Parts: sequence; C-alpha cells; structure tokens
Amino acid sequence: MIERIETLKIIPVLAVDSVEHAGPLADALCGGGLPCAEVTLRTEAALGVIKRMARRENLLLGVGTVHNPDQAKAAIDAGATFVVTPGFNPRTVAWCLENDIPVFPGTSSPTDLELALEFGLELVKFFPAEAIGGVTTLKAFSAPYGELRFIPTGGITAKNLLDYTSLPCVAACGGSWMVRPELLHAGDFQEIERLVVEAVGLVSCQASLSGGNRTRLDR
Repeated sequence: MIERIETLKIIPVLAVDSVEHAGPLADALCGGGLPCAEVTLRTEAALGVIKRMARRENLLLGVGTVHNPDQAKAAIDAGATFVVTPGFNPRTVAWCLENDIPVFPGTSSPTDLELALEFGLELVKFFPAEAIGGVTTLKAFSAPYGELRFIPTGGITAKNLLDYTSLPCVAACGGSWMVRPELLHAGDFQEIERLVVEAVGLVSCQASLSGGNRTRLDR
C-alpha cells in the first residue's frame, strides 16, 4: 500500500456530506487518474460514503479525522483500508497495528516522531503542514528522523504541491483543493476530474524531469 501511495503522490482528502455524491466522485477521481481517497469523518454521511466508494475495487480508500479506535473500526468495517489521524493517539495507533490496519498518524513535533519510531512506523502524516512551517520544517525534521517518511497535509494546493513532492522524505501529499466543497455542492464532477487530471499531470511531469536528471548524472 505504501508503494502505491508513493506512486500516486497525491491523496485527495474528502469531506462529503451526501452519499449520493460517492459514486460520481469515485468516477471523477479514477477517471482523472487518481484512484485514491481519504474520506474524513467530518460529516454524518462519511461512513455511508465510504461504504459506497468501497464498491470500486481499484480505489485505494482510507478514512481520515479518526480520533479513537471505535471510529477506526467503524470505518474499516464500512470498507476503508487505511486510517489517517489528525494527531498521534497511541490507542488508535495500537488498535490499527494489532489488527494489521495501515495507519498514518498526524505528527507536528519531534515528540510525535519519537512516538512513531516507538511504534515502529515508517510513514506518518505531517499536519497541519503549511501552518507549522511547511517545507522548511519538514527539511529540519528529516535530518534527525531520516528513517521516517511523511504525508504533508493542510494547506497543500496546486501552487505548492511540487515544493513538497520534490523532497525525498515526502511519500505523497494529502489535499482537498481538487474536491472543494462548492464543487461537491454544485455536483460539478467534471471540474473535479479536470483538477485531478491537472494535479496528476504536475507530479508526472516532475517525476519525468527527475528521472531525466538522474539519467544524465548516471552518464
């Protein structure tokens, strides 16, 4: 799963308040070349949305804004395959690990990162990314915590996406700019798909350029 996340480079973070939007939204994500989603538990419809989106076998589906083991279990039972938390809750992390559920807890300090190492984690969320120093803070963290990789989330947009994905310590970025609430409320799935295509194009172009640079260096 981590390898697939690293390949996709982007995890759309969704707050969906209507189960009826689940199917068209999954179509837009997959159609745009990004078969991945983190459905946050910020709406009453969230578990129903997860259950509906889980019907798409090719969709890597996770749950976000998880605060305790009960929420994690409910989302996994609904069809989510990984758990993302805003902060580091040891009870939630322990439950996930005990049940072989991939979990990416939120971290924002060295203390959080020490906990991640204590639990044997390799990949954690970095949140709220822009508010706590963004790329500069990530570079500082990656020096003493080189064994950890990060999923920055919070304030990520098409404008700063590549600043994060260019860092070796970043596995992928989480972001909601492709699925803004006003687009969902308007049912504008065509625009959502266009934004997804645009985001995928950005990271694909970056990967191609990086590969070319490595080839030239190898020669």
